[in-house]
Amino acid sequence: MKSDVITKTVFFNASRETVWSFLTQKEKLAKWYHRSDDDLQEGQAYELYRIGDDGSRIRQIWGRVLSMDEPNRMECTFMVKPLGDAETKLTWILEEAAGGTRLSLTHEGIEEAAGEQTMRLLMAFDDGWDEHFDQLRKAVADT
Repeated sequence: MKSDVITKTVFFNASRETVWSFLTQKEKLAKWYHRSDDDLQEGQAYELYRIGDDGSRIRQIWGRVLSMDEPNRMECTFMVKPLGDAETKLTWILEEAAGGTRLSLTHEGIEEAAGEQTMRLLMAFDDGWDEHFDQLRKAVADT
């Protein structure tokens, strides 16, 4: 495995369909990740944003959904301002596990996209995914 790949695994006491809905539906994405104007759809561009203190819309993450196999797997590109025009790739895999769901995320292509900033961005993304998954656990548990 390449040294610039982030891999995360999270378990949920919920069905794959429930967890999938939090990865793809705009109203549920906003509960744990960022807001979106649209549900994520295969082959479509997406943009996730937050609302600034002054009420302005601030783009956080954008890209394109490359493939979807509901409720098993989704691949998409992942772009953020620190990467400029470079994109990385996310692969989400949902599997049944002990009556619930195991969600695995692979975030790759960071070194090619970040160059000399690779370690700084690996650390930032790693920390960010931990925070978002903590919020996702809480959001799914509230359903």
